[in-house]
Amino acid sequence: MLELLAPAGSMESVTAAVQNGADAVYLGYGDFNARRNAKNFTDEEAAAAVSYCHLRGCKVYLTLNTLLTDRELPGAAQVAAHASAIGVDAVLVQDLGVARMVRQTAPDLPIHASTQMSVHSLDGVKLCADLGMTRVVLSRELSRDQIAYICRNSPVEIEIFGHGALCMCYSGQCFFSSVIGGRSGNRGLCAQPCRLKYGWGNKADSYPLSLKDMSLAGHLKEVEEMGVKCIKLEGRMKRPEYVAIVTGVYSRAIREGREPTAEELRALEQAFSRQGFTDGYFLGKKGPDMFGIRQEEKEPRELFAQARATYENGEHRKEPVRFYALIEPGQPAQVAAQDKEGHVAQAEGPVPEEARNVPLTREKVEGQLERTGGTPYVCEKALARVSDGLSLPLSALNALRRQVLDDLSAQRVALPQRRTEPFRPGVRYENQKEPPQITVSLSSLSQLSGELLSRKPALIYLPAQETAENPQALERCRKAGVPVAALLPRICSDGETQALEDALVALRKLGVEEALAGTLGVARRAMGLGFRVRSDFGIGVYNSQSLKELKRMGFVSATASFELKLAQIRDLSKAIPLEFIAYGRLPLMITENCIVYNRSGQHTCGNVNLLVDRKGERFPVVKAWGCRNEILNSKKLFLADKWNDWQRAGLWAGRLHFTTENASECVQVLDRYLGRGSYQPNEYTRGLYYRDVE
Repeated sequence: MLELLAPAGSMESVTAAVQNGADAVYLGYGDFNARRNAKNFTDEEAAAAVSYCHLRGCKVYLTLNTLLTDRELPGAAQVAAHASAIGVDAVLVQDLGVARMVRQTAPDLPIHASTQMSVHSLDGVKLCADLGMTRVVLSRELSRDQIAYICRNSPVEIEIFGHGALCMCYSGQCFFSSVIGGRSGNRGLCAQPCRLKYGWGNKADSYPLSLKDMSLAGHLKEVEEMGVKCIKLEGRMKRPEYVAIVTGVYSRAIREGREPTAEELRALEQAFSRQGFTDGYFLGKKGPDMFGIRQEEKEPRELFAQARATYENGEHRKEPVRFYALIEPGQPAQVAAQDKEGHVAQAEGPVPEEARNVPLTREKVEGQLERTGGTPYVCEKALARVSDGLSLPLSALNALRRQVLDDLSAQRVALPQRRTEPFRPGVRYENQKEPPQITVSLSSLSQLSGELLSRKPALIYLPAQETAENPQALERCRKAGVPVAALLPRICSDGETQALEDALVALRKLGVEEALAGTLGVARRAMGLGFRVRSDFGIGVYNSQSLKELKRMGFVSATASFELKLAQIRDLSKAIPLEFIAYGRLPLMITENCIVYNRSGQHTCGNVNLLVDRKGERFPVVKAWGCRNEILNSKKLFLADKWNDWQRAGLWAGRLHFTTENASECVQVLDRYLGRGSYQPNEYTRGLYYRDVE
């Protein structure tokens, strides 16, 4: 049956989820999870939550799904070891370095790939399987056909989101909150800038980035039939009443093999919605109908009171058990209990006496065993064999029933025998002494000029498909003596993979040997075609363990996360050469919905469209591969005059990330970074390299 995974931002929410039928809950504790503003749990509360859940047949998954610094990894290792010791069933991760640390510290603890890993293709799923992960949480943007294709071919379990808030950007690829406000979504502190007003002229007068909450109520049987292992409810920041309502609706529907009723759908909407729900991504129907905002409405007091009653008033979650009893003359009375997991508990009581009045019957014994009120158990079946003419006090039978249930409970919450190892960061690599080189990435071949090539950047990244279609660009680079790497799209679904592979095969034949990959799926595809692959900013490199893991995976270089400070980049142990973004409009979002089309009904994404916020800042919206949008920062990152700072960071290269610049501007910028000319943007930012990111 489809596993139902519910959110738990507090112990009260754990109770609400479990008592309303969740098969598993996910929770976080410490500062290492993607909802750091949730109440989260202490070590003791987490252990109590695991015990509470396991007693009632519910699994517990720990979220360690944020990017962590080298200084934070030892603390996270302690959390992972503790989680493994208290019996947490799996841990969700985003950071490759965290995954490496968990494998070392808690080798018996299963690892799930968080949706923050931006896995949206079979290639990405297979790479996660290669990393030892047992389950992958897919990106929320996938359609039913894409999910079904992955399920049919996946070597590991697949989990999808079924209900709750939708991010505008692909999870793990959003930098809007950190670049604008210093609060990183990749670090668990997203400020939700997508819920604010924006506009297209001079006024922020609409909500083009605020998606409705998703709901797959109505598609549950289809999801189960396509092979999805687990459906996830979002909402660790929501109140326990919300958790109870949503979990209850989905649990009843899944258990009864049906879709939610009209009354249940109304309850979902009352609990929380943004002008209703959307299943647009699942149906492959993107567009303006998917968008909505939260409207202030009266709290549904009666509904919430009913929800509270489900988890405040006794045990509503009952685990089925079978009882067996044997009562024979001259032998101690025997009672046993067995649960559906196969745990068995046995107990012996007093020897029955000869009956003086009314003898004990099979029916009477079975009736006593069935009395499990006040416990988290329900008697599924009771079988007793009772010899004739015997007597045994009912209090003795009751005591035996309590004893076997206590024993059964102890077995169900018993801690697993798992290995734990101390966290060892390993060998430290020295920073290189040579000054960093300058690399260049172009978003379009229109930016490529003879003047640019005459400056001989150390490496130039050219968009893969456009370059394959225009091989003369490669010839120009070759004649100028400038090496080329293929710039791969960050988002490439399975339906688009063949087009990308065709382009890469053509580029290999033309002599291109390197590629820059921003997500794991495209990296795996390029490696399979024989490319030497470099890791881009989309594969968040935040710590030294990530660099070591990338080296083990075969990457030849990496790009530091631009959410790191320069001092943190300097201190990384660089197992492979490290590059950083030294110039350009930083990418804030990459979106499956084309907001340009949503606005005008026309695909004018080839032009630069400007999204304006409440402060008058203008964010270019440009076309990304596959009819997607990329929202860029309003100000350009500029560090040419900070050369002395970043040349001491042990970097292999500083990259000039060209997006909206024309060919002439690209040359001016490159000249300034080569120590010539006086170019400086009218407005610029130092990015996050000099300020702390939460």
